[in-house]
Amino acid sequence: MAAVEGAAAALRSVLSRAQQAAARSGCAPESVRVVAVSKTKPVSVIRGVYDAGHRCFGENYVQELIDKAPQLPEDIEWHFIRNLQSNKAKALLAGVPNLDMVESLDDEKIANRLDRVVADLGRKPLKVLVQVNTSGEECGYSSSLFQYNSVALASCRKEVCDELGIPEEQCELSMGMSADFEQAIEMGSTNVRVGSTIFGAREYPKKN
Repeated sequence: MAAVEGAAAALRSVLSRAQQAAARSGCAPESVRVVAVSKTKPVSVIRGVYDAGHRCFGENYVQELIDKAPQLPEDIEWHFIRNLQSNKAKALLAGVPNLDMVESLDDEKIANRLDRVVADLGRKPLKVLVQVNTSGEECGYSSSLFQYNSVALASCRKEVCDELGIPEEQCELSMGMSADFEQAIEMGSTNVRVGSTIFGAREYPKKN
């Protein structure tokens, strides 16, 4: 019970901080989505956050999401937030009818596979976020690097929207996690992923 109440209280704090960051950046609070990343957390704790009014949750592992989704309300908007393997696309989409988005899409082959599976299942269109590597290599975190990446991603979104002839408001920008989601929102992020700040430290199985 303590874990459920703690997560619900933490959610309210995160949402308030996100709204304040949006206000500082001149954006409407409703334009920012907070994805509560619930990997390794039990269904009871996720349900507690749901009962507190939240509807958007993220998971990193296909089988964990397939196992959890049927045990929770159908109006949850699930996000899969890890690079997806092509051979797991059908199982994920079939097993989680209320999967709303696949984040971190980094391969055209996976995009085509998802498109085919959506058509085969006759389900509603699936939203995706395309992963952009702004530095060309894996880098450690620093505030200056974060600012550089934020500017680079915002510039990339503008280029894509200009090429497609659509307003930037129709193209989401996802950056920011527990440690920096407020800064990310101030830099223009419309989708932030917050896990440990809401749910606490991850609970991985102990190895024998």
